[in-house]
Amino acid sequence: MTRPASAGAPSLDSVRDAALTVMERAYAPYSQFRVGAALVGADGAIFTGCNVENSAYPAGICAERSALAAAVAGGVKEFAMLVIASEADDPTPPCGMCRQALVEFAPRLLVVSYTKHGVEATWDLAMLLPHPFTPAALTHHQ
Repeated sequence: MTRPASAGAPSLDSVRDAALTVMERAYAPYSQFRVGAALVGADGAIFTGCNVENSAYPAGICAERSALAAAVAGGVKEFAMLVIASEADDPTPPCGMCRQALVEFAPRLLVVSYTKHGVEATWDLAMLLPHPFTPAALTHHQ
């Protein structure tokens, strides 16, 4: 976890740099597709994660859920922004499983994605997952 030196929200540049740095640490021997994520808590703390693949493919974890797990483990459950960095030619949004995990905490999360070469795209999580399965769906009405 990183806390910005100044009070308030960290700069987009510093969050992008954190995502790019952690992308370099990804373990992706099977897909060769390294991804880094930096999740900014409502308090300005930055939590990073990278994809970690496994020879038993379903056992791997995406960068976005890795950052989310680090944030929750750090006691933060409210988020302002997610920045993703990848080696793709085009900016990549979070996969469906990551979108579902993120919507639990931040349905209106700002998602910014960068390529290693500086191409950028921005989305709102609600735009990426317009009809999420939320805790409200678990209520039992009789």
